[in-house]
Amino acid sequence: MLYYLIIYLEEAFQPPGFQIVQFSTVRASLAAITALVISLYAGRYIIEWLSRKQLGEQVREGIHAGAVDHTHKQGTPSMGGLIILVSVLGATLLWGAIAEVYVWLIMVATAWMGAFGFADDYIKIVKRNKSGLPARIKITGQVTLGLLVGSVLYFHPQFAETNTLTYLPFVAGETLDYDVFRHFVTDIDLGWLIYIPVVIFILTALSNAVNLTDGLDGLAAGVTGIVAVGLTALTFIAGNEVLSEFLTEMQLPGAGELTIFAAALAASCFGFLWYNGYPATVFMGDTGSLALGAAIGTMTLMIKKELLLPLLCAVFFFETASVIIQTTWFKYTRKKTGTGKRVFRMAPIHHHYEAGGTHEAKIVLRFWLITTVTVIATLLVLRIR
Repeated sequence: MLYYLIIYLEEAFQPPGFQIVQFSTVRASLAAITALVISLYAGRYIIEWLSRKQLGEQVREGIHAGAVDHTHKQGTPSMGGLIILVSVLGATLLWGAIAEVYVWLIMVATAWMGAFGFADDYIKIVKRNKSGLPARIKITGQVTLGLLVGSVLYFHPQFAETNTLTYLPFVAGETLDYDVFRHFVTDIDLGWLIYIPVVIFILTALSNAVNLTDGLDGLAAGVTGIVAVGLTALTFIAGNEVLSEFLTEMQLPGAGELTIFAAALAASCFGFLWYNGYPATVFMGDTGSLALGAAIGTMTLMIKKELLLPLLCAVFFFETASVIIQTTWFKYTRKKTGTGKRVFRMAPIHHHYEAGGTHEAKIVLRFWLITTVTVIATLLVLRIR
């Protein structure tokens, strides 16, 4: 909104210096600063409000039994994802070109899953129902978001030329086309039958992955912040004609506007760490984790980099894989032998290391470092072609 006001003033009165807001890099910097200030300033008041309302963490019995004891976190204010949502959406509203499809779609996706996460936290904390939002309703929210994002990315005129194409790592100038039907059927458009389910799968998987990762103080927020820094670079490249040509990538007009959101997201997460770092004075809850997963997934889909997700979001990937491996092996061995066996001490994998005696602050720091390396590696992949 502020962006449009400055543009209007610049065109009407031509004051010196106002033209710099036309550059996405300038607005991304301003959005990052704005998001950081909002998260630091509003965070204190949101935490105080959560504390007054006694909206604290409910540690479920049996989840951290035995070697891992999290009972000391009982009562710590949760639903702190509101801090991230307020700061990232507020900064984007101020500095983003919200009329652009890239901007309003990423804002809708983030707010959508934030709303479902808030409902889940509300049921757990306010209603004292430890089960939270029924799984079928949560999945319905994720699938509905996937349908919305997939439909816009496929049917909106701005994406008509690239709707089923995506970046193919390690192959210069080549892309992957999801629409395999076009090789057999030329008179009917059937590409959406594959593309939209792919979008649904990615958004559902990633929002759940961030949710699983949110188990230690500062873990999910720090990892997401670092990933968002990488996405700031990737979105800028996608929208920049010179850099896209240099790296032999698809140039996506308008995608550069996502740089503002990505920068704001990174700053929001880092600002949230002021309160969420060990020992945490607030937890993000599902309000934050589901929204963050949706934001990352939607951004990578819009800039056609979803095939880089296993590397860019390696920590999220291994957290999810550890749960799948643990659950699958336990069920298999229980069926075969009558006694379920485990691959890890606990799952997700951050609890495996915690159960082994490693302090959670050290685990978090190491996962941040791993994410930093994988984000750098992701950016290097753009040149390995």
